[in-house]
Amino acid sequence: MASASTATPATTAASPAFTFSASTFQKLHPAEYFRKFVSQGVRPDGRLLNGFRPTTVHHGVITTANGSAMVRIGGTTVVCGVKAEVAEPRLDAPDQGYLVPNVDLSPISSSAFRPGPPSEQAQVVSEAIHRVLKESNVLDLKDLCIEEGKAVWSLWVDVVCVSYDGNIYDAALTSVMAALGNVRIRNPTYEEGIVKVSGAEDLSDDNSFTLKLARTLSSATFALFDTNLVALADPNFAEESVSQGRITITLDEAGQICALSKIGAGASSPALLRQCLGHARERAQELRQLMKQ
Repeated sequence: MASASTATPATTAASPAFTFSASTFQKLHPAEYFRKFVSQGVRPDGRLLNGFRPTTVHHGVITTANGSAMVRIGGTTVVCGVKAEVAEPRLDAPDQGYLVPNVDLSPISSSAFRPGPPSEQAQVVSEAIHRVLKESNVLDLKDLCIEEGKAVWSLWVDVVCVSYDGNIYDAALTSVMAALGNVRIRNPTYEEGIVKVSGAEDLSDDNSFTLKLARTLSSATFALFDTNLVALADPNFAEESVSQGRITITLDEAGQICALSKIGAGASSPALLRQCLGHARERAQELRQLMKQ
């Protein structure tokens, strides 16, 4: 008796396909996500590699300050206020006042910052701005002298970041320069050891003075991405997070380099530095026009 055998057809189970949304892929593989865009000469937000974000500058935003400005670069917004107070001069500089900048990265600006003492990043930015203002002789501190050896003006320049999305140095320095250009201080009088400042009249050229800024500084920052020496102008927070380093170039109105700094392990070449310098000079012209408005 012949037996009939039943053959079961072989079936091949298809491997499940895993697909991710763009936002999920960016979270899982941020460097590769950016690399796919950069290889095409663009960035995830649509900018070219040398493109800067939209920038606005507003003057006189704090009525109780002697000078103020608000600067917005993309999603980064900072407010700078300048307050003039009478102080005693240093013994080694009896005819010079003080210019003291400070940058505060407030927790309300980003979840990356915590309440408490200033973060290391805030201290680095504050010191960098103080150093470039001093070494570039932006302001003659002798103009802040009220009575030699007795009284001088101390300018407290406070920058508060209210929204953070990268490139805090460029935003902070721009706001400082715009606020200093907006400063107006009432004319003081010094009599018998007492400094008197009238506050009754409205501010005018007769009862107050503005600062004589010797130079107008502006800066441009570039993030170094990947091993191909790609420089991303005006990096946002996500781009800073995947970068190997940053280059910041600070220029005056004549296009002269006032400061050039590089942080991180990313490599750079003379050709890349020349490329960044060219873009920085174009950016400087744009920022000066905005600060004049």
